[in-house]
Amino acid sequence: MSKTSSKIASQIALEYFNLKAKSTTLNSYADENFLLETDSGEKFLLKISNEAAKENLDFQVRLLQHLSGMKLPCLIARTVLDKNGNALAAISRNKTARLLSWIPGRLWATVNPKTDVLRNNLGKVAGTLTTALQDFEHPAAHRRLDWDLANADWTKRYLNRFSGEEKKMISYFQQRFSEVEHTYKTLPKSVVHNDLNDYNILVSEDISNPSVSGIIDFGDAVYTQTINDLAIALAYATMNLPEPLSAALDVVSAYNKQYKFSENELACLYVLVGMRLVTTVVSASLKKEEFPNDEYFVISEKPAWDLLKKWFHVNENFAHYSFRKACGFTAHPQELAFKLWAENNQISLKTVFPTIHFDSVINLDMSVGSTLLGNLSEYSDTALSEFKLSQSRENNPQAILLNGYLEVRPFYTTKAFKSEGNNGPQYRTVHLGTDFWLPSQTPVHAPFDATVKIIHHNNYDKDYGPMLILEHQFEGTCFYTLYGHLSLSSLDILNVGQSVKQGELIGYIGTSSENGNWAPHLHFQIILDLLGNNENFNGVALPYEIEIWKSICPNPNLIFTEELDTKEEKPSETDLIDFRKEHLGKGLSLSYDKPLHIVRGEGVYLIDIEGRKYLDTVNNVNHVGHQHPKVVAAGQRQMAVLNTNTRYLHEEIVAYSKALLEKLPPHLSVIHIVNSGSEANELALRMAKTVTGNEDFIAIEVGYHGNTNAVMDVSSYKFDGYGGSGGPRTTHILPLPDSFRGKYTGENCGLDYSKYAKEIIEKLEAQGKGIAGFIGESMVSCGGQIVPPSNYFKEVYKHVQRAGGICIADEVQTGFGRMGKTFWAFELYDVLPDIVTMGKPAGNGHPLAIVACTAEVAAKFNTGMEYFNTFGGNPVSCAIGKAVLKVIDEENLQHNALEVGGFLKSELKILQKEFPIIADVRGEGLFLGFELTNSNKEPLPMHTSYLSNRMKQLGILMSIDGPDHNVMKIKPPVVFSKENATELITRLKTVFAEDFMRAF
Repeated sequence: MSKTSSKIASQIALEYFNLKAKSTTLNSYADENFLLETDSGEKFLLKISNEAAKENLDFQVRLLQHLSGMKLPCLIARTVLDKNGNALAAISRNKTARLLSWIPGRLWATVNPKTDVLRNNLGKVAGTLTTALQDFEHPAAHRRLDWDLANADWTKRYLNRFSGEEKKMISYFQQRFSEVEHTYKTLPKSVVHNDLNDYNILVSEDISNPSVSGIIDFGDAVYTQTINDLAIALAYATMNLPEPLSAALDVVSAYNKQYKFSENELACLYVLVGMRLVTTVVSASLKKEEFPNDEYFVISEKPAWDLLKKWFHVNENFAHYSFRKACGFTAHPQELAFKLWAENNQISLKTVFPTIHFDSVINLDMSVGSTLLGNLSEYSDTALSEFKLSQSRENNPQAILLNGYLEVRPFYTTKAFKSEGNNGPQYRTVHLGTDFWLPSQTPVHAPFDATVKIIHHNNYDKDYGPMLILEHQFEGTCFYTLYGHLSLSSLDILNVGQSVKQGELIGYIGTSSENGNWAPHLHFQIILDLLGNNENFNGVALPYEIEIWKSICPNPNLIFTEELDTKEEKPSETDLIDFRKEHLGKGLSLSYDKPLHIVRGEGVYLIDIEGRKYLDTVNNVNHVGHQHPKVVAAGQRQMAVLNTNTRYLHEEIVAYSKALLEKLPPHLSVIHIVNSGSEANELALRMAKTVTGNEDFIAIEVGYHGNTNAVMDVSSYKFDGYGGSGGPRTTHILPLPDSFRGKYTGENCGLDYSKYAKEIIEKLEAQGKGIAGFIGESMVSCGGQIVPPSNYFKEVYKHVQRAGGICIADEVQTGFGRMGKTFWAFELYDVLPDIVTMGKPAGNGHPLAIVACTAEVAAKFNTGMEYFNTFGGNPVSCAIGKAVLKVIDEENLQHNALEVGGFLKSELKILQKEFPIIADVRGEGLFLGFELTNSNKEPLPMHTSYLSNRMKQLGILMSIDGPDHNVMKIKPPVVFSKENATELITRLKTVFAEDFMRAF
């Protein structure tokens, strides 16, 4: 068919449809397609087809007319009649024209990101379309198409065009397609779209909440197995993702709510998805040869190959069980039958452990939030773990200690169990068996008659030691039992294929040295399908897959007469939220659109209830890392001995004060120890008032100094913020010294900002008043990680101190080496504060804060009124504080802040060049921030919120601040590494490339 120009297309629109419009050529596979745009802005699609396909064109017209009478959740093109009232206009001897309404939207292929919510919406739309076509018929629907999956055998003719891994994958799916053909031919049929690819699915322009807005191009519609349409949709909806099966389930579950699939259909689905991909890559290979210069014919080739490789490595049975669960069936078809059999064939634990005398079982808590386990250094210590277990046995001599089924454990949050999911890193943290914590060399006996299926011991990976799997018969089929962490001597007891009687010896529990330093125990697991494994089997699973895995690996409690599940049920997240709303202070807030349930901290990570690790760039409180073992141990040791007030002599307060004074300038020689940053600032303000006899303070706009009355009165962030009622008459606010987007900008703007301090002091003097002091964060955190101009503090301090006022440096957020270049942020500005306040990082999460002042201030504050603080300076707090300082030195964390912070800042600036939405990058060391604005420096709070929540979805915690809520703060524990910084940059780059972040 000769090509039609866009000029001719416009003439056809006018001549045959009375439509005056400008024409633009569109890509197409069979028809010639043109976008028509009228002067009034209306849009239409003109399709010019070969006359020989007239019956097929009538089929498409009738199909669209059928759908036009349906209530669908998306738009479908409507046919526009020509001037003679016909849907098809014969424009020449061999060409026919059709005019369709234009469907607005973005091509699915161009949308970024394609979220689980969007895939769910696609499933709903596609399922509704399938249902709408159930009663549609047309003779042309029964034509033969190569793109009809029922005819996919044609690809076998071209197998030898490929070699190596590619040939292996294609051949595998072709073979499996032949093997399921008998079942496949019996599946329900209907007319289907047959080409729900990423260029035929349109997505709304609403980038904040996108949905499928339209389905186009019914040119390949055909009468075939209905399940084909789902398979085709999955082949494109799961492209370019790390975990295609997970993505597929988003579509399948929603699709099935509109059109119910049978078990036989779902049994074929995995193979059909593979065959659609095979058809795509084979077709692309042929089209490249036929049209070597036309990329349109091979536009899906690379993503199809990428997906085919991933799909090939998805276990077919596991995919089948996943589809079943998504559609409301039991994941494993034999799950219910096994449960019924188990109920009627229960045995006692004494069958498996006949040498153990017990009258009860006790379920130990080794979940991710377990206090029994302690921190990483404790549960990684085999000797300590064995000691804890031996204590539990001594305390419960007539009990078997056990635990583990579906327990989320912290042991599995290491790199060995980590993989990349569709929403960032994920961990196989859910334990699929039950562990019996019994002494090494405890004999283990068969629970039922069996055949030895697998004996496995990998000499190169002794983390789990010898493992045995037995095969048992039930109801004409079989199930398996797995025994892990056996002794090396167990390898000599049985042979593969050997028959075993119920109660027969099958092995012994191994020692810790035989099992990767795990404390002695037996891992016991029931399995209904080995999923093709002939050496080993998964003992842990991803949390989101647990509904499938617990069907494949039923609860061992089913086969035992003893009740193994004795743990108290914990409240759900909904329960926790509801209680907070009803009984906790209404001013408490939760972070993120979907709150996190955090139960463990570990270094730079926070870990949630499912064992997912979040890289923490927020918590400067846990300065040397969450639950640093040396800090924890220091507190535990001292707490076990003494914790009392400062009215008694004790070495810890002296030792801590000495260590702290070594980090401070010599003029700050007196220490007061309190419990929080708020308390420290409260005391500092009181000192200034006492020393000067004045009440007026100067503070910085959007500054924040704590939550007590006095500090709230100097915290513009609070009293000028939401719910605030303005500051008191004794507080005088300086403009935020923001050199990027503030009142003054430029290199010397510090002088412009500092002059306000002088003006305030002069006004007070004119009223006969003096100044009590100035309080300022050395870097304004809540104000948006603002780094004041270099000469700002020097000038402000000069004005205040000349007037007799006290200068208070608030180092609650910035101190203890975080700056990298200096130990305290005020040292960056060459100033000598009269008082320095510290908090948050001082105790690494323990309530500890400090006020350091000059001897002169301390002397004048000593008016005879005693300053006593019940908990301030107690031995436990001081021991913890001293340990924090020691860790900072021993691990060279100030230098780490300098090096890693410098690396991170430079990488952010590189990112800034690629994404100009990053308007400014600022900060020092590991106290950084970046601001999001448009090209006119107008703040973008919605984008900042989106970024924060998306980063959380990708496993990184970030926080927002600044008066316009458009600044991302980066202030992680100072153990933050270059590897952590690189991960942060990589995830930021991913999100900045997404549609919402690009729309500003």
